[in-house]
This record gives sequence, structure tokens and C-alpha cells, in this order.
Amino acid sequence: MKNTILILMVSLVALTACSKENNEKDNGLSRVVFDPGPLKFISNSLNPKKETMSALYGNEKALESLSKENQTPEAGSMMKLVTWKYHDNPQYIGGTITGELVSIETVQADQLGNISYDIKNDLGKTISPNKEERIQYFMSYRPVSRP
Repeated sequence: MKNTILILMVSLVALTACSKENNEKDNGLSRVVFDPGPLKFISNSLNPKKETMSALYGNEKALESLSKENQTPEAGSMMKLVTWKYHDNPQYIGGTITGELVSIETVQADQLGNISYDIKNDLGKTISPNKEERIQYFMSYRPVSRP
């Protein structure tokens, strides 16, 4: 009898604890999901001071360049660094999720080895970063190891 009452009490607590509705609004925040197309995830980074997180995507040539720790991308490489603002996840305490898209930076090396850099900035700011610095920043990424 004691076991039955205990089981009923635990069940009641478990069912009522999960019934809280999430009445919080999005607080004006919007999430953007980036579609990398044929590019594959290579690595990511987090900047707590700016409250941003970035993901680096690239093709096979880019992955080879970064794996070899080259200073410049190999011919045929294409990489995109996508940066989002992050904010607290309203559904999980202590978790963060991507939010507003900050920028999409692209580094591409054509078949002759000419390297181009482009940035698309969604914040409306006109920033013209140093091309060589940004390319070196891309090349500083190390691919995550996959089991």
C-alpha cells in the first residue's frame, strides 16, 4: 500500500511539473538558420565579449588546406564563416542559442590560386575589414575531429 501511494505521489509531481506553459515571447529576437548548401561544417568559435558565435563551413579543398595548416587556401577552396549573436535559451537554463545573423564572410580561391574575400553584413554597418587579416583568421581555424 505504501508503495502504491509513493508511486502515485511521484507520478502526480512529475506530471504537474511538466505542465508549465511557456508564455514568454521572443522579446524581439529572431533566429536565422543558415543553409550551407554543399559546404560542410569545419569548425566553430565563440566570442563572449561580443556575445557572438561563428561556424566555419567549407568544401573538401578548404578542409584539406586547414588540416595541413597552410597559410593560404589551396586552389579551389571555398569557405564561409557565419556569425550570429547568441542569447539565452528560454527553454533551458544556462543554455545559449543562435539569434540574429551578424555576417557571412566568404573566402574563395579560384583554380589559379587567386584569393577573394567578401562580407555580407546584416547589421547595416559598413565595415571594410582588412582582407589579408581576415584570410589569416580563416586559416587559423582547425577542423574539429570527427569520430
